[in-house]
Amino acid sequence: MQSPVDERRPQSFERVLSSMCTEPHPAARRAAERFLATNPGDPATYETIADLEREAVGALAEITGLADAEGAVESDVSSHGYVTTGGTESNVQAVRSARERADADDPVVVVPESAHFSFHKAASVLDVRLRTVPTDDDGRADADAVAAALDDDAALVVAVAGSTEYGRVDPIPAMADLAVDAGVPLHVDAAWGGFYLPFSGHDWDFGVDGVSTVTIDPHKVGRAAVPAGGLLARDRAALDALAVETPYLETTAQASLTGTRSGAGVASAVAALSALWPDGYREEYERADELAAWFADELRGRVDRVVDPELPLVAFDLAPGAFTALRELGWRLSRTGSGEARVVLMPHVTRESLAAFLDDLDEIR
Repeated sequence: MQSPVDERRPQSFERVLSSMCTEPHPAARRAAERFLATNPGDPATYETIADLEREAVGALAEITGLADAEGAVESDVSSHGYVTTGGTESNVQAVRSARERADADDPVVVVPESAHFSFHKAASVLDVRLRTVPTDDDGRADADAVAAALDDDAALVVAVAGSTEYGRVDPIPAMADLAVDAGVPLHVDAAWGGFYLPFSGHDWDFGVDGVSTVTIDPHKVGRAAVPAGGLLARDRAALDALAVETPYLETTAQASLTGTRSGAGVASAVAALSALWPDGYREEYERADELAAWFADELRGRVDRVVDPELPLVAFDLAPGAFTALRELGWRLSRTGSGEARVVLMPHVTRESLAAFLDDLDEIR
């Protein structure tokens, strides 16, 4: 009997402009298929995938500056993180770690209003309070507002390095200074931006004193297969705070949230990182950055307002009728919370595809 799955095909990325995921690198696809049945949630049983996870974390440690960071307490940084299911799990775990280590009876997480919705999930699941601070006129966290929000209940400060709506990078050095002075950890959510930022000139990673944990997702710009996120910590104690005993497994404890995890995601992350770091990712950043600038310039003659891109993401005003018409033509678009259309310049997005989008926009205007 033919499976209904056999009659279907995965959606083409040809007209997908809103997603922060993309086609896996061919090497990542092959590696994922080879390790479909392995479970890094029990590394003593699945030793090969456990070794690959250490390789993945070691590579992510290099990308995020952890390998060279002052204050990393062990030379073996491959033990300072794990491959998660994605940014949501990583962010929930960062909040959970901070809650477990906090002295406050009613812990508060200070987040900018640009923070990903996963922090609202974390607050609900973990019974912590979010204290949301405003962003400035350019969509970055207001450092003065962060300072005003820090008190004895503060357990964590969150900074965004590549916001989901506008691709903005918060003033991380200033926020890190505030966190250090307040005696609380700073978590950087670089789930999407982390594979662009090493080449962009921003100060965002463990090279900034005070950055305690970082989220970075290989299954986004890193071009690993889904699911493959990453959580890294400067101090191993941040992961130890997450550990629970697992007496019926060969491994006696684990710090991950999901338990059973995808060996396919781990293997694909190693394959993509091996194939692309650093030169391939640098080339992709330069290509996407140039393409974002070109696309923004092309839009300025066609729409009322374009938000200047910082990382390769372009947001712009688009009338409801035009938005609907473009979606009916097959373009996968989404809007920011303020209503702008947003286009994410992922590796599958090309000048040719954007030129076709602009032609369709011209037709319906």
